[in-house]
Amino acid sequence: MTWDAPTQVIPAVKPVEPAKPRAGWADVAKGVCIILVVLWHVIMKHYLQITWHLPAPIPGLWGAFGDQLLPLRMPVFFTISGLFAASAVQRSWRVTARSRIARFYYLYAIWFTVHTVVLSMVPRFDTLAARSALDVLEQLTITPTNLWYLVALAAYFVIAKLTRELPVAVVLGPALLLSAVASAGLLAAPGNRGQLYQNLFFFLAGLRLKPWVERWVRTTDRRMLLAGGAAYLVVMLVIRLLGAKQWLGVWPAVCGLAVVVGIAAAVELDRWTRVSRLLADLGRNTLPIYVMHMPLLALLHAALLKPFSGAGTPVQLVLAVLLPVALTALLITVCLTLRRGIEAAGGSWLFDLPARREHARQEPAWDDRPTMVLPLLR
Repeated sequence: MTWDAPTQVIPAVKPVEPAKPRAGWADVAKGVCIILVVLWHVIMKHYLQITWHLPAPIPGLWGAFGDQLLPLRMPVFFTISGLFAASAVQRSWRVTARSRIARFYYLYAIWFTVHTVVLSMVPRFDTLAARSALDVLEQLTITPTNLWYLVALAAYFVIAKLTRELPVAVVLGPALLLSAVASAGLLAAPGNRGQLYQNLFFFLAGLRLKPWVERWVRTTDRRMLLAGGAAYLVVMLVIRLLGAKQWLGVWPAVCGLAVVVGIAAAVELDRWTRVSRLLADLGRNTLPIYVMHMPLLALLHAALLKPFSGAGTPVQLVLAVLLPVALTALLITVCLTLRRGIEAAGGSWLFDLPARREHARQEPAWDDRPTMVLPLLR
């Protein structure tokens, strides 16, 4: 008699899916934007405060250059943040409240404290800082400091969660109107509160109009970039000539054009391997740069303003041309170096909400989580 061995049911082994590659263009865009944020602060809060004795209006050219990029920096940042907020918005309130809302406000509160202490040492540095207990209360609640991006993200996630079941037009329409009214100066917005009003639309647009952004990323090319860039420059020139910046609806429209051009530029830059690698690395590490560059700039300003203002014409010519770029590069390098040192010394709590044991390693830090490739439209 032949005995058959018992038949064993072998469970099918589920193949391990390879990790999705990062969307390089988005990291590149974030890298460019954080460079431009630091450059803008260097120009406005230090460079243009120097007393220049020059035969050429070089400082004015740098100021004009920074002005032309105002519609680009933060709207692109918020659009990308909205693009990759979809999964977080769909999670439970408990998860989203901790991983996004509480995390961003925690980071704001921690670095607000650091900024307040450092800026109290350099009271002549021209930036919003708390000088009294009432200032502290106001800036922790309704009028954020130059760290306002963190407060905005926390608030925007609340709004995105509350409106996630509403039609696109019902959500984006009021947000666009709010942006238009605030940018036209028709709404009281002291400090950086106006930035919160103006940029909500771009976060929600990135979240709700994701398929259109995906299509643009796939179809844009160099010719489209050049045409869009030329249109942007013409529009900015016309706005300057007509003084139309505060005309109702003009500024959100220009920012929308800047977002389209900015994404196209990031896609093009992503094709240049050497450049894109550096920019993408910055784009994955924006937090330490964002939260640390301002107090460092304030200290440098206090140390350098007098000697730079009193320098001779040959030295000032060199400074006028190179200082914005050199100081921006220095600040970014120091911020990233300090971050590594702080974390090595056990200070990771300065860059992320301390995880409860059950939440450990479940959520990546701030907005530097892996940026996944957008799925193709079906």
